[in-house]
Amino acid sequence: IVTMLFLKDNHGTAPLTLSSELPYQSTIKRKVRKKKNGVITANVAGTKYEIVRVVIREMGFVKTRDEDETANLIWSDSAVQQEKIAELRNYQRINHFPGMGEICRKDFLARNMTKMIKSQPQEYSFIPRTWIFPAEYTQFQNYVKELKKKRRQKTFIVKPANGAMGHGISLIRNGEKLQAQDHLIVQEYLDKPFLMEGYKFDLRVYILVTSCDPLKVFLYHDGLVRMGTEKYHPPCDSNLSQLYMHLTNYSVNKHNEHFERDETEDKGSKRSIKWFTEFLQTNNLDVSKFWSDISELVVKTLIVAEPHVLHAYRMCRPGQAPGSDSVCFEVLGFDILLDRKLKPWLLEINRAPSFGTDQKIDYDVKKGVLLNALKLLNIRTSDKRRNLAQQKAEAQKRLYGQGSMKKLLPGSSDWEKQRHTLERRKEELKERLAQVRKQISKEEHENRHMGNYR
Repeated sequence: IVTMLFLKDNHGTAPLTLSSELPYQSTIKRKVRKKKNGVITANVAGTKYEIVRVVIREMGFVKTRDEDETANLIWSDSAVQQEKIAELRNYQRINHFPGMGEICRKDFLARNMTKMIKSQPQEYSFIPRTWIFPAEYTQFQNYVKELKKKRRQKTFIVKPANGAMGHGISLIRNGEKLQAQDHLIVQEYLDKPFLMEGYKFDLRVYILVTSCDPLKVFLYHDGLVRMGTEKYHPPCDSNLSQLYMHLTNYSVNKHNEHFERDETEDKGSKRSIKWFTEFLQTNNLDVSKFWSDISELVVKTLIVAEPHVLHAYRMCRPGQAPGSDSVCFEVLGFDILLDRKLKPWLLEINRAPSFGTDQKIDYDVKKGVLLNALKLLNIRTSDKRRNLAQQKAEAQKRLYGQGSMKKLLPGSSDWEKQRHTLERRKEELKERLAQVRKQISKEEHENRHMGNYR
């Protein structure tokens, strides 16, 4: 016991230390238990992006060997086989859902959205009119004939059904030239875009899906603004081939000599959505409506994916109780174009958005997307221990019979039947209460660790 006394004299305050040791204190040696701190492991063999490794290190996760299938986190740039998801332990997390291709492949997205437009035309008015070739070739030609009758001409954007990075995209004004047998997506071109400094641009909005049962979606409150590299003019026969003007894909525009790699956020061909919202504010445009419209587009699109994803997930993880932790999560990149009235239009969705960081703005935005996502997921070392203990308990249950509840024997009295029913109800309520507590705890964690997600 150490007491600090302060004795005041004319010269100020001087500390005086008195030490009094209890007679038995030195003879008893306390046994100090070392607390075992487990580590969270991450297998990042499936990614080429350095920023993923940077974020893993910053989170304090330990990188495992490439062949290690037992890591807490598995990150892959490409979609994973359903068999792999089926084999995962409950404590593991992998960055893809099965069935998400239903909105991430251009042809599947078009097919699913067409169904929604037929049943809810008012709600699904954010998709440009689309045809899938060869199946809808005749419908497209009929539409072109109708336009001809009305003496109207429209421009169409033609994309390969499963293409990426702007490969194989072209613009046409004469729809009759298209061949019936080609596997293509043909879309009405939005020729009245919102322009910035005279350039057309699109937005890369990042979305995190943490669960499909129930569906749980987070929207990242930043992203990228990707600009064309030639001043925009409405499409006409003479400028259809000028893709730097009409396409906003970074993978296309980076090859143009006019592409500006400016490291300040208010200049250059790539900027942040944070900067863009400030630009809207400066020009007295409604920022809250902008975010609200984006959120609505995202939610309605994921509602389209949900039955497919849920079915595929349940096939991979049979018997998993609703509300239990999902082994899958996914970061999606939504590509959105704004028209002259600031209405957002969905162009496409990437289930493997690029996490390349060849500019500072990429590094800052994408690091935030990943870091905030991993914090939200709340991967804990205790998950693995709890999972192994649960497996052991279930094995014992199978060996020695179902838990503590006795089976009801034939010929039991009404009182015994009643008691058995009450006991069973009690067990069910205990289980439900445990689920509710877990759900509340999960939501409290999410509310505290959302960072820049909403």
